[in-house]
Amino acid sequence: MLNKIFPSVADNNFNGQKIALWGFILFTILMTWRSIVHMFFEKYGFHDIGNFLTIEGDPDPMLLIYRFFSLWGFVQLIFCLVCWVVIFRYRALIPLMYLFWLFEWSFRTFGYPLIREDIVIQGIYTVGATPGAVGAPYVTFVLIILFSLSLIQKNN
Repeated sequence: MLNKIFPSVADNNFNGQKIALWGFILFTILMTWRSIVHMFFEKYGFHDIGNFLTIEGDPDPMLLIYRFFSLWGFVQLIFCLVCWVVIFRYRALIPLMYLFWLFEWSFRTFGYPLIREDIVIQGIYTVGATPGAVGAPYVTFVLIILFSLSLIQKNN
C-alpha cells in the first residue's frame, strides 16, 4: 500500500479506480473555488459564508482580519495548484494528495472540537457555524472512500 501512496516513479499513470480520479478532479474544482473566494472576496467569504460578525474598533481591526483571511485563501490556492499539476502531469500521486486532503478535513472534524472550546464557538463573534465546520464530517467520510478507491487497482 505504501508503494501506491509513495510511488517510486511520479508519472501520469493512475492505477486506482476511475471514480477516484474524477472525484479528485471535482474535489479540486470545489477547493479551488473556495480558495478563490477566501483570497479575492474575503469580506463576502468571512461574513456571508463564514458567518463571522464585524468587529468594531479604532483603528478598524477588520482590515487585518481580512488580510489574514485572504492569505489563508492564497495558501489554499497554492495547494490547489499543486493538485492541478498532479491531475495534468503526475496522476500517480493522487493517493498521496488524497491523504493530504484527508489530514486537513479529518483535523477539522476531530481536532478542532477538542481544542476550539473558546469564544468563537460560543457565538460571540459568529452568527452560525461555517460551512467547513458543518460539512467536515461528511467531506472526511467522502475523502476516506475516494482515498480507498484510489488505492484499489482498476480492472484492465
